[in-house]
Amino acid sequence: MVAAVGAVQAIAVVAAIGAVEAGDAVKGDGQVPMSATIEAGEAPRADNRYTRGLAEFAAGLRYERLPGEVVARLKLLVLDSLGCALYGAGLPWCRLLRETLLAQDATRTHPVWGTAERLSALNAALANGTQVQGFELDDVHRHGVLHVGAVTLPALLAVAGMRPGMSGRDLVTAAVAGYEVGPRVGICMGQEHIGQGWHSGATVGVFSAAAAAAAALGLDAGRTVHALGIAGTQAAGLMAAQYGAMVKRMHAGRSSQSGLLAALLAERGFTGIVDVFESPYGGFCTTFSRSTDRFRLDALTEGLGDFFETMRVSLKFYACVGTNHTALDSLRNIQARRPFGPDDVHEIVVHGSQVTVDHAGWPYRPEGPTSAQLNMRYCIATLLLEGDVFVDQFTDGCETNPQRIALAERVRVEHDPAITALGSAHRHKVRVRVELRDGSMHEETVETPRGSERRFASEADVVAKFDKLTRGMLGENQRDALASAVLSMERLEDASRLPQLLAASSRV
Repeated sequence: MVAAVGAVQAIAVVAAIGAVEAGDAVKGDGQVPMSATIEAGEAPRADNRYTRGLAEFAAGLRYERLPGEVVARLKLLVLDSLGCALYGAGLPWCRLLRETLLAQDATRTHPVWGTAERLSALNAALANGTQVQGFELDDVHRHGVLHVGAVTLPALLAVAGMRPGMSGRDLVTAAVAGYEVGPRVGICMGQEHIGQGWHSGATVGVFSAAAAAAAALGLDAGRTVHALGIAGTQAAGLMAAQYGAMVKRMHAGRSSQSGLLAALLAERGFTGIVDVFESPYGGFCTTFSRSTDRFRLDALTEGLGDFFETMRVSLKFYACVGTNHTALDSLRNIQARRPFGPDDVHEIVVHGSQVTVDHAGWPYRPEGPTSAQLNMRYCIATLLLEGDVFVDQFTDGCETNPQRIALAERVRVEHDPAITALGSAHRHKVRVRVELRDGSMHEETVETPRGSERRFASEADVVAKFDKLTRGMLGENQRDALASAVLSMERLEDASRLPQLLAASSRV
């Protein structure tokens, strides 16, 4: 009798799943009403309150509802990401990706930023997202563990290029949708997601891209539900790429491409997983977490529309993984009080969260510039020897520098359970202890680095970084026109002006 009941339940589940895949709404009793349809853009009535909440937010967001401080912050974030992308255009891994895509893609409609080359919208999003994330210079939402601009903007500006006439206000609004949705998914998943070995830029990032693209396309809530569901099933990316693989740079581009594809498919009526976050079997949260107590669904919509996660996106002023920045700031603070050089160091110990240890505290292995930029020990050695950790410190062959490697061996990164217990919002907090050869001990604790939401950069700082990164990538007049267009984005009559200005062949 039990087996028979189980068989009936299994048949009902299969029937319900088939109905959802066909776009039908499933009632609480498992019956499917014949009137349900995706053609009208209606979302099936599954238990998808959180997926639906995010979709309704993205579809219903209007420029007039955005606080002025959010608009002002967003424009600085966009300028920073575009500067990172233009610098990324000259990097070898970005060139390899472009060459491969150009050999396979005969479509020449959308610019690859900082170049005279063009690709299809989807492949341009892949190339441009890779460039934004190409050198560990781009933004990060620390609590959500996500590089937001790299996954959001390539998809969004591809839509702007496809749909000339989109206003600057609509562009700002769609960008905010992406900057809000992705970080909330990251917060829902918690720091264990990346600790488990998933690269959140490649997994969580698809939702930022899908939300922004869906909003830019003007999708209603029903179709946006499907855009999120199509995006979520494409999520993938492994943290082992951090140890030197070029593919780590590509994760953000792939997320942006997947999110754009999701929105374009949903626009045509293609269906996705309607309860992509809530599904107890095969849903995003249950699949990417070890257990159900490791994610928090209510974080997806908590404060949505009242509190803006855009204000918690941080900028980078070191060309390395964000996990390292608090330790680098700590050392600079100590040096300001008690100047010392690399020869004075007996040992440096960094106490941090478990994610800090796993993500950046591993014994250094010279396996390429990626491994150098993601390794805390090596970046600390670089700061002490070079005086900075920016683009000039990571030239060809830097990863095998014997002085840096030797000094990195005098650095230890240890787990502090008390910091881990503070949660993902404090995952970058560190306590650094420096022991000098003269026997003196010096300590510094830093919660958040320069450029973080609590210590955000000024417009002058962001513009200076943009100028530094883009010098030589575009003509001076074009760079000035691009920066001006971004900083007055809400006044653009046609948002396609931005992707035009990002092309190296643009005439100003």
